[in-house]
Amino acid sequence: MKVLVTDPIADAGLDRLREAGYEVETAYEVEGDALLEAVSDANGLIVRSGTQVTSEVLEAASDLVIVGRAGIGVDNIDIEAATEHGVIVANAPEGNVRAAAEHTVAMGFAAARSIPQAHVRLKDGEWAKSDYLGNEVNGKTLGVVGLGRVGQEVAKKFDSLGMDIVAYDPYIGQERAEQLGAELVEFDDCLSRADFLTVHTPLTPETEGLISTDELETMGSGYLINCARGGVVDEAALAQAVEDGVLDGAAVDVFADEPVSADNPLLSVDDVVVTPHLGASTSAAQENVAVSTADQVVAALREEPVMNALNAPSVDESAFPRIRPYIDIAETAGKIAAQLLDGRIGEVEVSYQGDIAAEDVELVTASALKGVFTPLEWQVNAVNAPQIAKERGIDVTESKSRQSEDFQSLVEVTVRNGDEEMTIAGTLFAGEDPRIVRIDGYRLDAIPHGYMLVARNYDKPGVIGFIGTVLGENDVNIAGMFNARRAKAGGEALTVYNLDDEIPDDVRETLLGDDRIIDVDVITL
Repeated sequence: MKVLVTDPIADAGLDRLREAGYEVETAYEVEGDALLEAVSDANGLIVRSGTQVTSEVLEAASDLVIVGRAGIGVDNIDIEAATEHGVIVANAPEGNVRAAAEHTVAMGFAAARSIPQAHVRLKDGEWAKSDYLGNEVNGKTLGVVGLGRVGQEVAKKFDSLGMDIVAYDPYIGQERAEQLGAELVEFDDCLSRADFLTVHTPLTPETEGLISTDELETMGSGYLINCARGGVVDEAALAQAVEDGVLDGAAVDVFADEPVSADNPLLSVDDVVVTPHLGASTSAAQENVAVSTADQVVAALREEPVMNALNAPSVDESAFPRIRPYIDIAETAGKIAAQLLDGRIGEVEVSYQGDIAAEDVELVTASALKGVFTPLEWQVNAVNAPQIAKERGIDVTESKSRQSEDFQSLVEVTVRNGDEEMTIAGTLFAGEDPRIVRIDGYRLDAIPHGYMLVARNYDKPGVIGFIGTVLGENDVNIAGMFNARRAKAGGEALTVYNLDDEIPDDVRETLLGDDRIIDVDVITL
């Protein structure tokens, strides 16, 4: 397999990929048709902010499994298109958190104490001590917009310096904010109370231009720090606010257009401290990010859980061994259910009983959906299966019960078409041996493997012999057989045959020609 790296990352990450046995191709600053050609046979793609992973790029990469972003921000990746193509998008949010947080703190001090300005003047021979009267952070209020990983780390560091913390983040709970020593408030309240305001949101259509003239006037004074993403703060409005004295100063590490041009208004305002996107620029952070991204690419290519997947279910690494066998069981149950139910599927229900109900089963449910959709010839995997269900108006429900009458753990997949439904249940025997134990209410012990012939018949003598004879006369070998009946002898029964070969249509018609046979379905696994 091949991993394409289109933006520079630390050698430790490249080494990790090579040690895992993958071909690594570096093509830095490649774009346009050259990028489309380079990615055409790639199984993994690693980028930073310099490569635009568009729908066109994803369309060209028919073998692509994962895009790894060596960093936090993924605004250069079309995640919706990646999901449609079944491509995992993962970032490395932890690797540079400490570095970004430390740079934010440093920028806050630099702005409050005019450190860069005093440095330049002293280098030029001026002793301008009386021109710079700084502000302390102790006893002041820090406003945090976006209490994600970096925002939380910044809050902790400033809290230890004696600041009061207020925060705005519509996606975090009050309990978590209180654990960080922060008071969760509304956006305008966060702005108006902040002596120092630090921004830590991704760049999205909702956050672009989030802070502009009106918001800066709401602040009224103090300092604004942006070490998150360019474009979240209106640069022209910020420059004007500092120049007019609305704010005491600002510190900016990220810009809407990078590299920044000489006519950017922030560069001409003395009380704005600027750095060229240095937040993650430490040797430790670069190595951590590279290794973390490489590890996630390796995991995806080995079909293991991707810890920081943004568009696919993920699971804690320690829990994965416990749920891994049930991923295959759920997918198999979904495949069987979809092939046994006639008509359009309108609803899928995945039920967990016993010990498995205590686990995080999002990945298992996604695999069940993959199994349901695979026989319908959709290009599907665990990444895009939930999206496919949504696009096609298929209701998906999940239920759990710690109680299980017969098995330590049981996974049931039910597909419905109006009033008709089909339920398949699977479990593990002896810890690792998968079994299908229920098909449409019939209890049995079937090995899910290869081709499965599912025959519904009347429970009469000679039926099983007849089916075996027909298959034998057509050179179809039976590898295993599992029989069940719903009630007393003479009623309806169901038999599952494991076959070494797929049976031709005429053989199926021969079986159906016997009045003892109700229905025959051939399942491909």
